[in-house]
Amino acid sequence: MISRRLGDLRHSWMWMLISVALWCLLWGGIDLKNVLGGLVVALGVFVLFPMPPTGRELTLRPVRFTLFVLRFLADCVVSAIQVGYFALRPGPQPPSSVIAVTMASRSDFFLTFTGVLCTLIPGSVVVEAQRATGTLFLHTFNAGTPEAVERARADVLAQEARLLWAVGRREVLEEAGLR
Repeated sequence: MISRRLGDLRHSWMWMLISVALWCLLWGGIDLKNVLGGLVVALGVFVLFPMPPTGRELTLRPVRFTLFVLRFLADCVVSAIQVGYFALRPGPQPPSSVIAVTMASRSDFFLTFTGVLCTLIPGSVVVEAQRATGTLFLHTFNAGTPEAVERARADVLAQEARLLWAVGRREVLEEAGLR
């Protein structure tokens, strides 16, 4: 079993390099001790806690990926300004809601990654994810009316669609009804 996991590492070399680079950043520099230590830790993590294969779900579309990243950054800026405004203005706090959003894709990877993206944008946080139904439950800021709740739900689905178009394979897009 361990030998099979070691054999699978040849497909994870890029993630190993990223892990070693992050390890060096955490320890404040690139030297032999940090690189070797990062390599040992990365090998241990990748062998003891293997990730399920996701390569069959992913393909990079450079133009769509660039647009996805730019839109995500714009969403972060706009949302941060809105949250900052509500935090500094006098008056009562705006209402918030917990909403359920059923994802278009049934992929665990895209469910997780969409949840992470939604949490990174100020004003929303994932409180639960149900893998069996493909549903994210999010606590959303400033969503006290049915229209605001539907707008928040539409924003999450649009975020998932942009992610799918940026890195999803044709089969995943078809399963999600985007092709």
